[in-house]
Amino acid sequence: MFLKNCWYVAAWPNELPTDGVIPRRILDRPVLLYRTAEGDPAALLDRCPHRLVPLSAGVRKGDHIRCGYHGMTFAPDGRCTHIPGQSQIPSNAHATAFPVVERHGLIWIWMGEATAADADLIPELPWPTLPNWTASRGYTHVAGDYRLLSDNLLDLSHENYIHQGTIGNEEEESIADYPVRVTVEGKVIRAHRDMPDIAPPPFFRVLTGSDQRIDRWQTAIWTAPSINMTDVGARPLGQGEADTLVSRVLHLLTPETARSTHYFWAHNRNFRQADEELTQAIIAAHHRTFDEDKDMVELQQKELDESGLSVPSFALRVDDAPLRARRMLAGLIRQENEGALSTLVRGQRLIPDPEALTAVPA
Repeated sequence: MFLKNCWYVAAWPNELPTDGVIPRRILDRPVLLYRTAEGDPAALLDRCPHRLVPLSAGVRKGDHIRCGYHGMTFAPDGRCTHIPGQSQIPSNAHATAFPVVERHGLIWIWMGEATAADADLIPELPWPTLPNWTASRGYTHVAGDYRLLSDNLLDLSHENYIHQGTIGNEEEESIADYPVRVTVEGKVIRAHRDMPDIAPPPFFRVLTGSDQRIDRWQTAIWTAPSINMTDVGARPLGQGEADTLVSRVLHLLTPETARSTHYFWAHNRNFRQADEELTQAIIAAHHRTFDEDKDMVELQQKELDESGLSVPSFALRVDDAPLRARRMLAGLIRQENEGALSTLVRGQRLIPDPEALTAVPA
């Protein structure tokens, strides 16, 4: 169900308090997150090893967490530093600490074997912190399997039906006829299509401030376990690369449980960077768009739970990329269950050249 020896997004940096804690369930395990006085992120299993009470129900004392039941106190590395009424601390009085790293404007957590944690296994996702890109960030909670969301994000065909008022385009009914090219490069899957000379969908009219026809492309990108990016480019008809507007939307899916997902997203753009009004419009548009996907996935999950069936019942052309990702993920989980600590790629790039204006090499 879950790949454990890998990094997942645990939070946005601004979520971590320096004077409190936040509880969050990740891979169906309770986790307590906070930031130390020095500014370092910390993550503990939200469970006192003594009587299994959630540590988040206790009190934070400096950088330490005091259990609310018997007052046992734990350091950020999980060590028990104090037990009221006794000086001897049992050797197994230790809270589980998870490796946690702040990188690319995100807080990442490693839920597997701690000794195998390697920060260089975090994929290269530099756009939220690059000076020539502007990020609009958000979070959506979805009551559905994270794999259903990856299926959705790798499927370029659904936008005209689920997203008619945002990124879909009722004026271009033939959009599904544009061929999608699926490629696999190592542990990265890409689904790409070009859409020349089309009417801009509603969201693109917001971005460009124009309803003139455009040349547009999309690339849906996935790497294990559930790192997704949608690379979208558009330019006015007849214009060159210098006039290209590029949006790189990160969709970072962290399983909460087998049937629910933390969906962290960031829209990164290379145009109108100082336009705060546009940033707020993008955030609002993405909430609408992702809520549309959320509603569909939650309907799917409900039916899957009630019927006991699996998806897809049969494969269409549009299922090529999602099925490839499913098979790759299942293979990685199988290898892990057989004893492999990690088979992921250090410094994995979703785009060969992060500064390029297209995700697909020429």
